[in-house]
Amino acid sequence: MIQTFLVMAGGALGAAARYHLGRLAMHWFGPGFPWGTLAVNLLGGFAMGLMAGILARTTMGEPWRLLLAVGVLGGFTTFSAFSLESWLMIERGEIWMVMAYVLASVAGAIAALGLGLAVVRAVA
Repeated sequence: MIQTFLVMAGGALGAAARYHLGRLAMHWFGPGFPWGTLAVNLLGGFAMGLMAGILARTTMGEPWRLLLAVGVLGGFTTFSAFSLESWLMIERGEIWMVMAYVLASVAGAIAALGLGLAVVRAVA
């Protein structure tokens, strides 16, 4: 039961952080491009890289993985929103924009995860 609570608590924190970052991005950049979702997915990839690197090198254990990686980052990242936004761009005929968005999201998140791992490895 405690495992479920950890995931739920982390998910609530992650979802709230995603909401506020999305609002901030909308305020800064306007509604023309899904900057909030892109930022969340890139930051989420980086944070997951940090988390994976830290958890691999410590004895923090399963409770921390459940709270932070599954809960917080699961609530924070937005693949379903990414998919919807990509599809809506396709429907609007914004082919170049959707290709740039998909490439930046996928390649950027993978690169951000690698950067997070590299930071942990360099510090350790």
